[in-house]
Amino acid sequence: MDFALSEDHLMVQEIARKFGETEVAPKIQELDEAGTWDDEFIRRMGELGLLGISFPEKYGGLGLDYISLAVACEELERIDTSLRVVLSVHIGLCGLGILQWGNSDQKDRYLPGLASGRLIGGYGLTEPNAGTDVAALEATAERDGDHYILNGEKIWISLSDVADVFLAFAYTDRSKGHSGISAFIVERGFPGFASSPIHGKMGVRAGNTGGFTMTDCRVPAENLLGNEGEGFKIAMSCLDNGRFTVAAGAVGLIQASLDASVKYANERETFGTSIGHHQLVQRMIAHMVQRVEAGRLLVHRAGWLKNKGERNTRETALAKWYATQASFDSAADAIQIHGAYGYSNEYPVERYLRNSKGAVIYEGTREIMEVLQGQYALGQRKDKPVRRKLPAWPFNEDEV
Repeated sequence: MDFALSEDHLMVQEIARKFGETEVAPKIQELDEAGTWDDEFIRRMGELGLLGISFPEKYGGLGLDYISLAVACEELERIDTSLRVVLSVHIGLCGLGILQWGNSDQKDRYLPGLASGRLIGGYGLTEPNAGTDVAALEATAERDGDHYILNGEKIWISLSDVADVFLAFAYTDRSKGHSGISAFIVERGFPGFASSPIHGKMGVRAGNTGGFTMTDCRVPAENLLGNEGEGFKIAMSCLDNGRFTVAAGAVGLIQASLDASVKYANERETFGTSIGHHQLVQRMIAHMVQRVEAGRLLVHRAGWLKNKGERNTRETALAKWYATQASFDSAADAIQIHGAYGYSNEYPVERYLRNSKGAVIYEGTREIMEVLQGQYALGQRKDKPVRRKLPAWPFNEDEV
């Protein structure tokens, strides 16, 4: 087992790090205060190839492995969560969903645009009355000749006002419960589609979050993703990818908290010495070291399984549960180390804490992740084979 990053991983790390430190870091505090999204960031991410990291070269992507995706997410969230969210939604939830479940026509139509950044991907599962309880979806899709007519409202949608293409989930047959949910590729320009932003968020203020409505939205039948009734399976497989990127990003936030705390602890003096010489400060920093190392190993293990094309729901959920809670704890400790200064935005650690809270809620709450681990251990939950697997890496151009 080799724990070293490959040359490709190091290349991605350098690209993402340089972009974050030189182009985003100088602006992020102002953007966070204003609650403003900068379109230039996503344009540059497309130019740098970050939006197509794990898409096969056949579709214009870089063709790199899933650990490369994790490395990019870690580096981007080390600067700000809003950057990592782009990769989580655009690649993890949307693009890889189309790669796994789309037919050849759908992949040819959408993946090249997503890989280049000409198209931005979104994901619409959550509704005002349906989050963890997916069966509570109220959105509907009725067949009308060569189209489906979609009606419903989605909320807490990242990139709601930015994305061009969304995976949207709706009931085609409510009497079948989960088995009556279907997935659709919905374009922003389809008649009846409208989006709106959410203001007043606690964290990820520099990112775009909102909702969208589908009012008699006419979606071509050819945009049905998978078969009717496979929507729940598709949604869950997409969440495996999204949770993987969230976990990887959380490792970056732990690293950012650790870096800021070490710097401050070596500079700040009390009682005639730097606070880094006080054992309780050392203890908090040591816990951050433990968390970042353990979290990174869990993420890379999940990425290793994804590279092999193996089911990784349990391992990804474990990484997501551990790393997101660890990022929240680390950000809180970072504020404690900074004292009163940590309570202000003079230092970035207060932003880290606000941003970290969302990740223990979205894409599977920490409580659900915890329950899953208990169920797997007790033999109460076993993963069933899916009709279509996420492609293993390296990609076989004849199979993707």
